[in-house]
Amino acid sequence: MASDTAVNDVREELVVVPLRHPWRWFSGAVILLVIAGLGWSMSEAQIQWEHVPGFFTHPVMLEGLLNTIVLAVAAQGGAIVLGVVVALMRLSANPVARWFAVGYIWLFRGLPVLLQILIWFNLALVFQEISIPMLFSVPTNVVMTAFVAALLGLGLNESAYMAEIVRAGLSSVDEGQTEAAKSIGMTPLTTLRRVVLPQAMRVIIPPTGNNFINMIKGTSMASVIAFLELIHAANNISSRNLEIMETLFAAAAWYLVMVSVASIGQHYLERAYGPR
Repeated sequence: MASDTAVNDVREELVVVPLRHPWRWFSGAVILLVIAGLGWSMSEAQIQWEHVPGFFTHPVMLEGLLNTIVLAVAAQGGAIVLGVVVALMRLSANPVARWFAVGYIWLFRGLPVLLQILIWFNLALVFQEISIPMLFSVPTNVVMTAFVAALLGLGLNESAYMAEIVRAGLSSVDEGQTEAAKSIGMTPLTTLRRVVLPQAMRVIIPPTGNNFINMIKGTSMASVIAFLELIHAANNISSRNLEIMETLFAAAAWYLVMVSVASIGQHYLERAYGPR
């Protein structure tokens, strides 16, 4: 009994001491100092910060914003459709379709996006007309505008990546799901639409969302062919007033807004198709 009492007394005297993390506090202080230093440096920079909000809502900047959104959505939408088709061809039992898909992915994924945009924009140098015999014939310069060239360059490149993303998503669905759908009389198209794709979306959506964010930023490459997106709009404004950094910061703010909205949309899509 005496020993039990002594043990209890010792337990009562024990004091729980929290584990200390001095390096955690030190690293946090260093990060705060770096942020404060950057903020102070930017405040002392030769930038007219009060002019940035005006450039943010400048008519040319807003037109560039609209063109950027239209180009990004159109290129990504077309890439998703083409990507699904190429992915199905990649998984097809038809060897011709399968090898065509392999070559398609190899070609458009292997060439830089900027190079593809420039090739499409200068297509008139090698084909003066785009025609289908007995149907129509139009000059290439009329068809291949800056928007069309950027759309093809961005969309075809992205479609190659989307094909691999969709293929990975479709392959992640257990074959037993397809066999069960066939056993109850579903057609292959119905099986794909109602059984395979809803489950594959869990794998497809996250990288697709990331690719769309990259697409929004990738539209800036269209500025090299004088397409009026955000970067080209900023350059047009600064060429008149020489406030280069101010207009670029306004364009940067719009990119951050678009990426934030796209990230929120991706979050809710992932929740919609996530495990229930």
